[in-house]
Amino acid sequence: MASAVAISHVDAIPSGSELVARARAMIPTLRKRAQACVAGRDVPAESIAEMHEAGFFRILQPQRWGGYEMHPNVFYDVQKALAEGCMSTGWMYGVVGCHPYEIALFHEEAQAEVWGEDTSTLVSSSYQPVGKVTPVEGGFRLSGRWGFSTGSVHCQWVVLGAMVPPSEPGGAPDMRAFLLPRADYTIDTDCWHVFGLQGTGSHDVIVDDVFVPEHRTHRSVDGFLCNNPGQETNTGPLYTLPWAQVFMRSVSTAAFGGARAAISAAREIAASRVSTNTGKASKDDPFLLAAIARAHAEVSEMEMTLRVTFEDLMDHAEKGEAIPMEKRTLYAYNSASVVRRMADLVDDMVKLLGGRAIYNSSPILQPWLDLHAGRAHVANDPANRTGDVVGALGGQAPGFTFL
Repeated sequence: MASAVAISHVDAIPSGSELVARARAMIPTLRKRAQACVAGRDVPAESIAEMHEAGFFRILQPQRWGGYEMHPNVFYDVQKALAEGCMSTGWMYGVVGCHPYEIALFHEEAQAEVWGEDTSTLVSSSYQPVGKVTPVEGGFRLSGRWGFSTGSVHCQWVVLGAMVPPSEPGGAPDMRAFLLPRADYTIDTDCWHVFGLQGTGSHDVIVDDVFVPEHRTHRSVDGFLCNNPGQETNTGPLYTLPWAQVFMRSVSTAAFGGARAAISAAREIAASRVSTNTGKASKDDPFLLAAIARAHAEVSEMEMTLRVTFEDLMDHAEKGEAIPMEKRTLYAYNSASVVRRMADLVDDMVKLLGGRAIYNSSPILQPWLDLHAGRAHVANDPANRTGDVVGALGGQAPGFTFL
C-alpha cells in the first residue's frame, strides 16, 4: 500500500526550481508580516499554512511518507528566500523543516507514529542535553526543561536532547534525541523575550517524568557514523548523509536571507540619504559603497560554498562512499562561521548610514538584530570547530562528533 501511494505521489512532486520560485514569491508577503511576526514572538499561522500548501516542509521528507526527498540545496534555497522576507520565518522554517530528515533516521515504528495518520505533521526540537534520563524496561523516563524550541506551538511532536547515564561505572554517557508527542509535554510561551529573531517562537518545553520507548530515541553516535535505524527503510542516498551536516546548515542558512535584506536596505537608505551636517550624499560615499560591495561579494561567495558543499556531500552519498573526516570538519567550520561573518558585514554598513539606521522604522534594523541573535546558537560558534579542523588535517579523530 505504501509503495502504491508513493508511485502516485511522485507524479505530483514539484521541481526544485518551482519550490524556490514559490518561496521567492512569498518575500513581499513575509516582509509585510514581519512586524507582526516580531511583535507576536512567533511566525503567524497564515505563514505556516502557506508554507504547508507550497510543500516546503516536505522537501527533506521521504517519498514513502508523502515527501519529496530532494537534494538539500533545494531546501536551503527555499530557506534563504523565506529569510530574505523575514529572517525569523526563515530560521523557523530551517529548524522545523529539517526535522523530517531526522525523523527518517529514527526506527520505522517511530516514523509511523509521527506520519502514519498525517504526513504533514511537524516536529520541533531542542538538543540541549539538559534532561534527566532514567533507563527503565523498554525505554526511558525523561524529565526536564528545554529552551529554544523553535516553532514549537506549530508542531505536534518534539525532539529533545539528553544524556543517558552509563550502564557501567566509568563508562561514557550516551547522547540521544528523544521523540515525544504533544500530549507528553507543555510549552511555556512567556520565556522568549529577546532582541533579535523574536518571531521564531523558540519557546521552552517542559517534560515531567514521561516514558519514552527505545524506538523513539536517536543516538548521536548513529548520526555521526551514518548508521541509523531508519536507513533500513529509507534507503535513498540522501539519508546516508551525516545528520549534523544537515542540521548545522539549517541554523546558519537563514543568515543569508537576513544579510541580503540588509544589503537591500543599505542601498535603499543610501539612495536618498544626504547628511544634514556635511551635506554629502551617501550614494557617493566611497566607504559605504565599498562596504555594500564587500557584503554582496562575500555573501555570494558563502552561498557558492554552501551549494558546492552539498553537491560534494551528495556525490559521496550517491557513490556509496564515506565522507572524509577532513571534509566533514571543514564543512562544519564553514557553517559555523557564516552567521558571524555576515553580522560583521552588516555592522560595516550600519555604521556608515548615520542616524537613518538607528530608528525602529529603519529597514536595516531588524535583519541587523536578527543576525546578531543568530550568532548565539552553539552551532554558529566557529571556535568550537577549529581544533577538529586542524586535527583532521593530521589524521586525528574529532573531539566534537556532531559533524
